[in-house]
Amino acid sequence: MWHQLFQAARDEIGILAYAGLFLAEDMGIMRVLAQRARDGVAVRILLGDPDGTCVAERGSDEGVGESMAAKIRNALVHYRALREVDGVEIRLHDTVLYNSVYCADDELLINSHAYGIAASRAPVLHLRRTEDGDMASAYLESFERVWAVASPIGATGRRLG
Repeated sequence: MWHQLFQAARDEIGILAYAGLFLAEDMGIMRVLAQRARDGVAVRILLGDPDGTCVAERGSDEGVGESMAAKIRNALVHYRALREVDGVEIRLHDTVLYNSVYCADDELLINSHAYGIAASRAPVLHLRRTEDGDMASAYLESFERVWAVASPIGATGRRLG
């Protein structure tokens, strides 16, 4: 499903998660993201700041401690090749995530977070934006709000500025 979602994008791909390590470890998805960017699709990836307070709290809530930050650092290593591709931008955020958001144009996969439950065990909803003000639009607005406060990363994977 993830592969199909991103492959179908014509204008924009967005990923908002703390780590999303399962995507970063999937070479097929990494190739799709790179190719879509080369084809002119804007690819925006938002990952949690591994040094941020929200990531530390989430790790504590899930009972995994520092491994949440380690997953993000691992994902950043995998995303290193994408940072070289024009059209791909990666930022780090320190926000509370109630959901992870994966979008391709007007198609979204929403991974609902549940307190104390790992994201991999939580439900995923498939939504399509049909008009402004619908459920999908709310998640897209949330993505944009986090994007606006997130910090770009440089070639080393560390925050700029």
